[in-house]
Amino acid sequence: MQRKLYIFRHGKSSWESIVNDIDRPLNERGVNNSYEMAKRLEEIENIPEVIYSSPANRAFHTAIIMARVWNLKDSNIHITSKLYLPSVDNIISLIFELPDDETSIAIFGHNPGFVDFANRFVEEPIENLPTAGVAVITMEIESWSDIIDCKINDVYIDCPKKNKK
Repeated sequence: MQRKLYIFRHGKSSWESIVNDIDRPLNERGVNNSYEMAKRLEEIENIPEVIYSSPANRAFHTAIIMARVWNLKDSNIHITSKLYLPSVDNIISLIFELPDDETSIAIFGHNPGFVDFANRFVEEPIENLPTAGVAVITMEIESWSDIIDCKINDVYIDCPKKNKK
């Protein structure tokens, strides 16, 4: 069965106020880039059906912006602490728990865990998953618990600066 996993790094965050890391908001560029990336994926009809997000303000706000653009129902948006500054093992643990009736999943979170996780699926390693960047992995697996040994059909990587002149 074909499944898609969208690995989104949160949009650019603000460092203007002194708040705990988990509470840092998106800055204006982060908001704008989140809308831009959501619209790009929508234009090529490449959008997920379910979202799992880090509880960090910047990640969840990025996810909410994109969910609105894609007209996803609130019930299709989930928050999980496994995606807050995650290790690859935390991400894999979450993926193993995903319901198999969900075939198109987006996760929203943070580097370095997200770039390390994405590099498990690409032929040429990426050095960085930029803010508001996405790696979409299309794979052949029967269950999310098979992700470690999956057959990769396609990898699509995009970020806000990629198509700017």
